[in-house]
Amino acid sequence: MQPTRRELLVGGAAASALALGSTPSFARRFDPLFEISLAQWSLHRTLRSGQLNPLAFPAFAKGEFDIDAVEYVNQFFANRAVDFAWLGELKKRAEDAGVKSLLIMIDGEGALAARDDGLRRRAVHDHFKWIAAARFLGCHSIRVNAAGSAGQGDWEDARDRAAESLRLLGEVGDEYGIDVIVENHGGLSSNGQWLAEVMRAAGHERVGTLPDFGNFQMAAGEWYDRYQGVHELMPWARAVSAKSHEFDAGGNEVNTDYRRMLSIVLEAGYKGYVGIEYEGTQVPEAEGIRRTKKLLERVRSELAGDEDE
Repeated sequence: MQPTRRELLVGGAAASALALGSTPSFARRFDPLFEISLAQWSLHRTLRSGQLNPLAFPAFAKGEFDIDAVEYVNQFFANRAVDFAWLGELKKRAEDAGVKSLLIMIDGEGALAARDDGLRRRAVHDHFKWIAAARFLGCHSIRVNAAGSAGQGDWEDARDRAAESLRLLGEVGDEYGIDVIVENHGGLSSNGQWLAEVMRAAGHERVGTLPDFGNFQMAAGEWYDRYQGVHELMPWARAVSAKSHEFDAGGNEVNTDYRRMLSIVLEAGYKGYVGIEYEGTQVPEAEGIRRTKKLLERVRSELAGDEDE
């Protein structure tokens, strides 16, 4: 029998390690196709009820779910962007738990595609502090919103307004080593074609996307094809959000074919984390996170098997 591509790669890696006088570990010999992270939004009800302190989130992700990378949401510490004592405690707790801080999802800081020039400039300015906070925590990005209700209107004008704002944020992000990434998150931003055009118009290496498997509702009763949308956004992806709501008896997400979606992600050459973002009510949040993680792990294993054939 001929060796598979993965066996050849593993053999080469083992030979290199031996030449350097070290023995490769199992983890290094069989690198997963992607790592799994946890978005803080998955626990939004738990956090808002006071059952979980935002400072305890990284350790909770590790201890409860064995997940060692997290994505924060600024809604849970909206007044802490320049509170470096509080941020320092969050950073320490994450480091003590052995958890990586990947990004901060930013909401409530104004519309980056607002028609009013003054409002748009204010929105850009109000995001600056989160770039600094992300750098302090050791994140690689902040996630922003390109267009919600304030960005509706003429396709080209909204695109150009969003692109200008993102380009300005990208320039500041460049000074801090922080990327500025956009999620499909309502309105025109949930149209994959429009958001891809925004990326091209922004044209900045620090500006990218965070494709979300489920956020493709553009208006009431109007949906963009989620698979096409993720495909269109993957060329700029710096993070990926595996949105989940409900599961069938086989453990599959009922709205999204994870195998199909993750194939799109991997075929784009993506090498980063795939973040769990459970948003359902079918089961408690902790159970929804576990089911999503189990699904991601199963599909990851299946896709890895496909590569070996």
